[in-house]
Amino acid sequence: MLKKLKVADLNVKIELNHNRTISQSKDYEAEFDNYNININIPDEEYEELKKEIDYLSDDDMEYIYTGAAFYEALLHFKGFMLHSSGVVVDNYAYLFSADPGTGKSTHTSLWVEYFGKDRAKIINDDKPAIRMVDNKIYVYGTPWSGKTDQNINMKVPLGAIVFLERSDKNWIKQIEPKEAIPLILQQTLRPRDREVMIKLLDMLDIVLKNIRLYRLGCNISEEAVKVSYNGIKMEE
Repeated sequence: MLKKLKVADLNVKIELNHNRTISQSKDYEAEFDNYNININIPDEEYEELKKEIDYLSDDDMEYIYTGAAFYEALLHFKGFMLHSSGVVVDNYAYLFSADPGTGKSTHTSLWVEYFGKDRAKIINDDKPAIRMVDNKIYVYGTPWSGKTDQNINMKVPLGAIVFLERSDKNWIKQIEPKEAIPLILQQTLRPRDREVMIKLLDMLDIVLKNIRLYRLGCNISEEAVKVSYNGIKMEE
């Protein structure tokens, strides 16, 4: 089934045949004549993938493949996707990145609980897009939002990137780009093609030099929200 989506301000023509990705992409459907990105799984490639990862359902296979394909294409438009949970408060997006199971979704859900749904929203709970447009860095929701399926089709300035870890005590500290480089590379796909990898590194260089970066140690508490918000909030 051919779908037309607008994701991260890009026109995406995509072939979808399974319920998961079709359902998660509904809010991104758009009409256009010309497209920026074309995503289609060739039948022979799909069969090869099924042999390699036969434990996945067709739904999950399509979801993972199309997400990876969009990510690779996004690199050609001054963007990339970061494995993180993004929460929007007062028109800024704050991305909390960590290994699976660390608690980033739990932490951002606490923000929504603390600030209320009118003020705080999860823009994407797994793979938000970061893109430079008109010399400004924005976060976008995408249909590829992980197990929780929390995403909003919106565009918000990026306020900060926070690398989260578990801790009995709540603390936050700002870090320099050189400390953030290995942390961010662990949480984004690294393309095999050398020229595409250079595009990723160029974009990371821009983001790391222009966006505030933090490490956060936190537990599951309201205090954790207060500590992180007071440490990273953007001042008007």
